[in-house]
Amino acid sequence: MNKFIKWGLLVLALGLLGAGWWLGLAWAPPDREMGDVQRIMYVHVPLQWMAMLAMFINFVAAVAYLFKASWKLDSAAEASAEIGLVLGTAGMITGAIWGRPTWGVYWSWDPRLTSEAIMLVTYTGYLVLRRFVEDPEKRATWSAVVAIIGAINLPIVWFSVRWWRSLHQVQSSPRTVDPEMVLPLRVSAFGMLFITLFFMAVRYRQALAERQAEVALPDALPGDVPMSASHNPSKVA
Repeated sequence: MNKFIKWGLLVLALGLLGAGWWLGLAWAPPDREMGDVQRIMYVHVPLQWMAMLAMFINFVAAVAYLFKASWKLDSAAEASAEIGLVLGTAGMITGAIWGRPTWGVYWSWDPRLTSEAIMLVTYTGYLVLRRFVEDPEKRATWSAVVAIIGAINLPIVWFSVRWWRSLHQVQSSPRTVDPEMVLPLRVSAFGMLFITLFFMAVRYRQALAERQAEVALPDALPGDVPMSASHNPSKVA
């Protein structure tokens, strides 16, 4: 991603987020039951959506890595896990802020909240594992397995409000909310999507550079060094 596209993406993301949040605060009507408290939805929901997207990308990269070992795939998995964890944590914090005036408590062992907490702990463990395993090939393989196991929780988080009785409301749709609430939410979601892609691209480049520096020989050319090349000079491209 060249600098023009990268910074253009950031400007677009910030512009959409600003527009979406302004619409949510000043244009959209208050909720019939919750009043103005509901306006935090335009921050909370996009955060949660993008966290789930980033963690799904982590899962896809992990599966792909096990089929074809590549530092690019490993770097994409690491970057998406980090961004997903940050977004998911921010989503849980904003959810707690929303929950206090709505449910009367910041936290409840509700199926949605509990499954999401487990998800965040799992991805924290994934990143901790990456820091403690020194061998890059073992690190990439072991963390890919952990990522795949952790992804089992993603559909549980998403469908928990439908599978079990829950304080958390079932996912809304354009059919179930005021049309004037749909536009701010969509604009905010696209803004959050673009800022997520921006940070993932930046973190991916950093992670890939770290992997290449870790395994490259003095004469190795930049690129996606084959996994076996780190221990076999004759196979370095």
